[in-house]
Amino acid sequence: MMNIQMVDVVTQYKKIKPEIDAAVLRVLESGHYILGKEVTDFEMNVAKYFGVKHAIGCASGTDALQIALMALNIGPGDEVITTPFTFVATTETIALLGAKPVYVDIDPATYNIDPALIDAAITKKTKAILPVHLYGHSVDMDPLHEVAQKHNIPIIEDTAQAIGAKYKGKKVGGLGAIGCVSFYPSKNLGAFGDGGLLVTNDDTLAEKIRVIGNHGSRIRYTHEILGVNSRLDAIQAAILNVKLRYLDEWHEARRTAAQRYNKLLGSMDAVCPVEAPYAYHIYHQYTVRVRQREKITKRLAEQKIPHAIYYPIPLHFQEAFRSAAYKPGSFPLTERAATEVLSLPMHTELTEEEQHYIVEAFAKAIA
Repeated sequence: MMNIQMVDVVTQYKKIKPEIDAAVLRVLESGHYILGKEVTDFEMNVAKYFGVKHAIGCASGTDALQIALMALNIGPGDEVITTPFTFVATTETIALLGAKPVYVDIDPATYNIDPALIDAAITKKTKAILPVHLYGHSVDMDPLHEVAQKHNIPIIEDTAQAIGAKYKGKKVGGLGAIGCVSFYPSKNLGAFGDGGLLVTNDDTLAEKIRVIGNHGSRIRYTHEILGVNSRLDAIQAAILNVKLRYLDEWHEARRTAAQRYNKLLGSMDAVCPVEAPYAYHIYHQYTVRVRQREKITKRLAEQKIPHAIYYPIPLHFQEAFRSAAYKPGSFPLTERAATEVLSLPMHTELTEEEQHYIVEAFAKAIA
């Protein structure tokens, strides 16, 4: 029986171990553990990677979302339009600031927010649109930009799962007012702990983001605005700077694995992920749709095949965000997807032999 991993961060590390170890040791010997040259260098390199003017590190992808909202002065009484089919952080940060998440349904092919539904959800209280590039596939940004420009509403991109994904040849994250990135260890560009980043082309927003993340301070012990303590550790920056050099190569490895999955699964009763003509999918997750998911997951577990469900409960059904405005059936495409999606192992170290093994087990489970 093969020892299959859902995400194999250890083998990836071992392949570049000398570079990673040297980077960590360099930081340890420097004595500069918060901010400093390692963080500055990484910010400069990742800004170049995104093709944006500014990249500002922070402590997590969740912090990146909150800081972005704070930089746009979003607070009590404001509304932010987003998707109900995403990780909790997207909505959590809106609610923590006293604002109201306003949901619209998804495109059932990509699982991303449907731009055609956004205009009808906009009110005088709408202060931002927060699309999520889910699973590594970009949102259809042109129609989203059209409605945002029509109402003069900024876009905050949740790029937690999509660093390096592209929309019409341009990397997502730099297509709105602010892009938010997560470096959680399982991400395509993962730290050895937590970490996050904000990217923007706006000089004023960039400066404000830096101030907010440093306790609202430019000068030590002088605090001009309300801020938070959210900085990217120097050790994580050094590690990420090494891994950034391999990121596009790793994306291609994931895409090759996804194409192999598509071919192997093609004749089975499962809907494989799509790549829209405008997109460059980086397959943070490889997510299929199946019927009788509970039966299938039970059989996969019996065969020791790792799998995951992203996400089983839509955000409008979560107790923390439940609203009388949203009842069962409010977002039928989201609600159906939540009962059918199933993610199979996907990472840069996935071998052809392992994929054949996974698909054979999947075929038995789905029979």
